[in-house]
Amino acid sequence: MGGRWVEEYGRPSNLQCFLDCTTPAVDTHLLVPKTNGRFSSDSWHHTEMDSMEYFNLADLWEQYYEWSAYGAGTTVQLYGGERVVQYFVPYLSGIQLYTNKAQTASRSFGEDNGMDYWSDDEDNEKMSRSWSSTSEDSLFNCDAIVGNRKRHGHLYFEFFEVCSPYGRIPLIDKVYELSQGFPGLTSLKSIDLSPASWMSVAWYPIYHIPYQRNVKDLSACFLTYHTISSSFQDCAHDGMANGKQNDEMDKKCSKTQLAPFGLAAHKLQGSLWTNPRTGDHERMVSLFGAADSWLKQLGVQHHDYSYFITHPM
Repeated sequence: MGGRWVEEYGRPSNLQCFLDCTTPAVDTHLLVPKTNGRFSSDSWHHTEMDSMEYFNLADLWEQYYEWSAYGAGTTVQLYGGERVVQYFVPYLSGIQLYTNKAQTASRSFGEDNGMDYWSDDEDNEKMSRSWSSTSEDSLFNCDAIVGNRKRHGHLYFEFFEVCSPYGRIPLIDKVYELSQGFPGLTSLKSIDLSPASWMSVAWYPIYHIPYQRNVKDLSACFLTYHTISSSFQDCAHDGMANGKQNDEMDKKCSKTQLAPFGLAAHKLQGSLWTNPRTGDHERMVSLFGAADSWLKQLGVQHHDYSYFITHPM
């Protein structure tokens, strides 16, 4: 955690706490190639000589299981010094999975599904149910990764949510619903995905403990952007695992944190989330710029992002 993102007296800033609490940590596995230097699996990095870390998409979605049911709680220090725990529920906002070979005919969801585009004018009381340590500002050069469309791979699946937050179902439920038609959503590995694969999670507040009246900043909503390819994992290993150089191995290693490379916010008022003493304003600008660049390079129309930037308050 960078020192400039920490408030005075050593406490992480509110933004840093939010990013820490909403970053999934996924079990990683180690795939070791045979002696010919090639993986027998049809991976995106099939010609790499080194061993490769990867995670299963099914394990990634499991990280959102409890958050989808109860919300992810992040500590927020209010202006007077009092602290509350604010809970956010995650929703799948957008996702594109590019593979190294065509899995099935690609298909898009969320564009012409009959849902009305959502408006911020809806009253929270009408809702039928409650809704709702990071890396450096720029993890990579977006232009270098997505500048050449021909190198994206095959688009296996994409989805962009367009319905109102009040009508959405939490991320884990949405993923399993979509996977009924596209089983790769839960069966693919990160090593099967090209560097252009990504997802965006929309985080909406549901409640905070202890309850505080008239704290408008606690109604802030966030979009986090994550890459879901093995290309952005640290895959440096010394030699072959356990000395078994002739057989491909699939060994459970550690955990990989999928820290967001981009961020957008809605209803961000005051300085609760962007305290000038913490440098979070500059960080927010940098993360927003990374998300904007990524979407433009891929030519993506991300509905939630468009709404957030046109309705910042």
